[in-house]
Amino acid sequence: MMEKLHFNNGLALVPSRSTDAPFIEALFRSTRSFLLNASSDTDFVESLVEQQLCWQTSGYGHQYPNAMTFIVQLHSERIGRAVVDFSANVAHLVDLMFIPQAQGKGYGKTVVNALQQAAAKVSVPMTLVVDLSNTAAISMYLNLGFTVESVKSPSQLMVWYPTN
Repeated sequence: MMEKLHFNNGLALVPSRSTDAPFIEALFRSTRSFLLNASSDTDFVESLVEQQLCWQTSGYGHQYPNAMTFIVQLHSERIGRAVVDFSANVAHLVDLMFIPQAQGKGYGKTVVNALQQAAAKVSVPMTLVVDLSNTAAISMYLNLGFTVESVKSPSQLMVWYPTN
């Protein structure tokens, strides 16, 4: 099992443990504020968010059974999560999310760049799927050298190839 991977700016990637489940749930909820504010029926909204988290967790497990989940820490405080599937032919970034207070600060760029370096070490491309409405993420990925491989609304497949 990989130990903590430190970056120069106080960031670290740490393998997720079962004790991280409450943080992951809170993180997921923090990215669903549009749902939490959509209805005054709190029970319905809570049920919907719980269902989405369950579907996401089981979907990732089914599609990417060998994926690794990492907690992103800033000075030992949990601020995000990265799910990555390293297979023999590709490194796929399954999911990358940050708490709202950590978004837009360049942490995603640092994490993705580190994952690109890991993919380059084993000479495999890196892929990801991003929602077409997530223009900030698309811009970041383009700046990191990803190109659009295909578009299938509402998302697009992007790929980055290591240079030798």
